[in-house]
Amino acid sequence: MNIKRTLLNTLAEAGGRFVSGAAIAEKLGVSRNAVWKTVKALEADGYIIESITSKGYRLSEASNRLSADLITPLLDTKKLGCEIQVFDEIDSTNNYAKILTSQGSPHGTVIISDRQTEGRGRMGRNFVSPSGTGIYMSLILRPEYGLDCAPLMTSAAACGVAEAIEEMCGSRVMIKWVNDIYIRGKKISGILTEASLGLEMKILDFAVIGIGINVRSVKGKFDDELSQIASSIEDETGAILDRNVLCAKILNKLEKYLDMVESKAFLDEYRSRELLTGNVITSNVGGEILKGIAMGIDDNANLIMKLPNGQLKKLGSGEANLTRITE
Repeated sequence: MNIKRTLLNTLAEAGGRFVSGAAIAEKLGVSRNAVWKTVKALEADGYIIESITSKGYRLSEASNRLSADLITPLLDTKKLGCEIQVFDEIDSTNNYAKILTSQGSPHGTVIISDRQTEGRGRMGRNFVSPSGTGIYMSLILRPEYGLDCAPLMTSAAACGVAEAIEEMCGSRVMIKWVNDIYIRGKKISGILTEASLGLEMKILDFAVIGIGINVRSVKGKFDDELSQIASSIEDETGAILDRNVLCAKILNKLEKYLDMVESKAFLDEYRSRELLTGNVITSNVGGEILKGIAMGIDDNANLIMKLPNGQLKKLGSGEANLTRITE
């Protein structure tokens, strides 16, 4: 038995409540002195653990270290999170996830990092990923549905991310078609889905869904241009969220919404959060800038755009490089 891991699991399951040293010692089958030594070892690893005589131990709200041992006990999933790897730093969680797919990593494997050195968004854009502030997570999927469902995965995932964040921060969370999560007019999260086709071109070999979320304050960490567009949950709502709890809640929600991809049952939720609808927008489609009114989301998660001549054009996520509300 790994005593450090079991102790972290116990503190995570307590959900912020104190757990007595005696109860921990009994659960671990060790002495109370061994519990104390393990707590000190965890503190040396960077965890902040509060200790009060007669009450016991609990993980401090100020503790901000990402850990699979703190995420796993909070999962209510059947497959997602079956294996979780957490890194202090990585080039890109999506890059590493794709390497793991070639090594046979199973459906539901999750890679999380505290920092990315080469984080990417859609169309190859850079995703700034400073340490201590965000969640940079990639999920390996080996879906059994056909290629026609592939474009819907990002939209379904966006619903799960938005719902998880909203439940934890208490502020309304919106989705800007197709993959950006917004709070109070500022982007706080982006989703990048990459997929590989099977040899017969009828099913997906695998898909990797990458999710980047600015959780803690990013003031002073973004340049002036990015600061005009992007923010964080803390900066927009004042909520200082536990990143491990948010990781677990997101995985729980993702399993719920990704199970709706074939039935498209998630689309009503997506439409209720989509913020372009009803606005005059511009979109870069194959190098051509189109301007019109966003009319809504169709049953394939395409954005319906009404052009000045009255023509309705459906924009797919793969063809529209940049879609935004006009100033």
